[in-house]
Amino acid sequence: QRHGKKGQPFYHIVIADARAARDGRFIENIGTYNPLTSPATIVVDVDKACKWLKNGAQPTDTVRSIFSYKGIMLKRHLQIGVEKGAMTQEVADQKYNAWLDEKSKKIAAKIEKAENDKNAKQTEAFKKENEVNQKRLETIAKKKADMEESAKKKAEEEAKAKEVKEEQAAEV
Repeated sequence: QRHGKKGQPFYHIVIADARAARDGRFIENIGTYNPLTSPATIVVDVDKACKWLKNGAQPTDTVRSIFSYKGIMLKRHLQIGVEKGAMTQEVADQKYNAWLDEKSKKIAAKIEKAENDKNAKQTEAFKKENEVNQKRLETIAKKKADMEESAKKKAEEEAKAKEVKEEQAAEV
């Protein structure tokens, strides 16, 4: 079910009859999905999801990919192996927990990389801003120096003009 305002989606992962409307009646709410965060925030009750998959629920393509990302499809696959006698429950749990540990490390690395990239962009932008500010300060200082120099020249010219007038007045 889609929630949230326009341009800011937030989804509830629900068990619903296929004939129900997208945001219509549902049987059970099993989690949430927020695609706006980086990485996307997904909260799913794994046991409920596995129970419904075992009962024959058919997830949509998006929900199937979310379940794969969270390891629910793997857990269901391992559970089928246990039911068929291909492995014991302990081995299946061990494989699932190993996969979860590996997946959490990947997610942590992804978050750290995104944070490092963000910090690198901020420092780069700060350096560029400092360069622009430095150039601006240099041009302001240059203009001030030019104005002071032209003021000195005017003062000298006025002083010379006064001297010339004084000399002409003295001669007369």
